[in-house]
Amino acid sequence: MSKFHVKKGDKVQIMSGKDRGKKGKILRTFPEKQRVVVEGANIVKKHTKPTQKSPQGGIVETPGSIHVSSVQLICPQCNQPTRIGSKRNEEGKRVRTCRKCDGDIDKL
Repeated sequence: MSKFHVKKGDKVQIMSGKDRGKKGKILRTFPEKQRVVVEGANIVKKHTKPTQKSPQGGIVETPGSIHVSSVQLICPQCNQPTRIGSKRNEEGKRVRTCRKCDGDIDKL
């Protein structure tokens, strides 16, 4: 299993593909497949049969997964897409830092 530079709940910008430039929150991660699901990106249509929960059935639009290398984290302080650095804080824990403004991304 590989490590990701992004986590669930992070705000990211899509850097390549049909949704290039869109921003959204990460809803789900799949580390074994190296993919993430971003809110409002890669919308796919799923045809559903009528069930007890949805008696109408029909076509449902849901966000599909995209490769993790296609997204870049948006720094909450400088509000720009950035690469990730890391350093140790006062307690000795590793925190993610912005490479542009050198601010901490992980708030404790």
